Amino acid sequence: MRKLASIRKIEQIKPIDGADKICAYRVGGWWVVDSVLKYKVGDLAVYYEIDSFLPIRPQFEFLRKSSYKRMGNNEGFRLKTIKLRGQLSQGLLTPIPEGIFDPKENDDLTEALDIVKYEPPISAQLAGKIKGTFPSFIPKTDEIRIQNFESEVGVLPVGARVYVTEKLDGTSFTCYFNNGVFGVCGRNWELTETTDNSLWRMANMLQLKEKLTKYGKNIALQGELIGAGINGNLYEMKDHALYFFTGYYIDKGRRMFFDELEWLLFNLDLKMVPVIEKCGFVLPNDNLVDNMLKYAEGKSVLNMGVDREGVVVRGLEREFSFKAINNTYLLRSNQ
Repeated sequence: MRKLASIRKIEQIKPIDGADKICAYRVGGWWVVDSVLKYKVGDLAVYYEIDSFLPIRPQFEFLRKSSYKRMGNNEGFRLKTIKLRGQLSQGLLTPIPEGIFDPKENDDLTEALDIVKYEPPISAQLAGKIKGTFPSFIPKTDEIRIQNFESEVGVLPVGARVYVTEKLDGTSFTCYFNNGVFGVCGRNWELTETTDNSLWRMANMLQLKEKLTKYGKNIALQGELIGAGINGNLYEMKDHALYFFTGYYIDKGRRMFFDELEWLLFNLDLKMVPVIEKCGFVLPNDNLVDNMLKYAEGKSVLNMGVDREGVVVRGLEREFSFKAINNTYLLRSNQ
């Protein structure tokens, strides 16, 4: 589960040019704008990550004008990337509420504070008919953000050899073949085959059941379905396309390495997400978070007229991964 609300330490404070009432506070890889003198370096506070959906409560009412949203039948406040006086601000900081006893850095308060992830409405063609929960023998596709890697995983792997792919803006797609059974899943659910579901329609168009059955091994392939009617169709496509970014050996319980995935997709005549670096790109030793966020900026390989969503970084020799989201994309997608 993603830590949408957690206890974090204030690591750095910097002034904002031309502003004497607000400043920027750093927690992990994030900068958050708030009132000056509200916190000092070393203080613990609750950090609410972007895309958090906060409940309607008095302490969050100051967000109503900028952040009020409905999600299904629920009302709340969605946190998103903004700029205040030229300073990027991502998320929210609040003092630790009463009732949280013996707070420690990195404690997860997501459930205790009734925080959930904001999910935009999904069309009926993408939502489909639910067959069951997402299969327990396959990991879900959501990558950890680089800003949260150290607090949730461990020390960032500076100096490691990696490959880098473009993160595409679409909807999550997973298909699997396991002990003779083929299935198709969205982000959170396995889906029943229906003629009007876009994920199953793509699976049938690419003959994925036939291809994985012929391959004969228990594997899952995961990718991004993009195009017309999906997330605003960033790439201005007239139809749909499916690009795979990872494969998973079900029996071995591990992801495929780059060479394994590249070989399999080539032999199955399937597309891989655009590869930006694959010849042993080495993660920088200095200011890794800031440098990779800068690296994430740029135009999409699929449409050079639009900002890419970001990049995904995976290890070549050992299994780790994270995503770095393009802040320019985040600011523009809020509009």
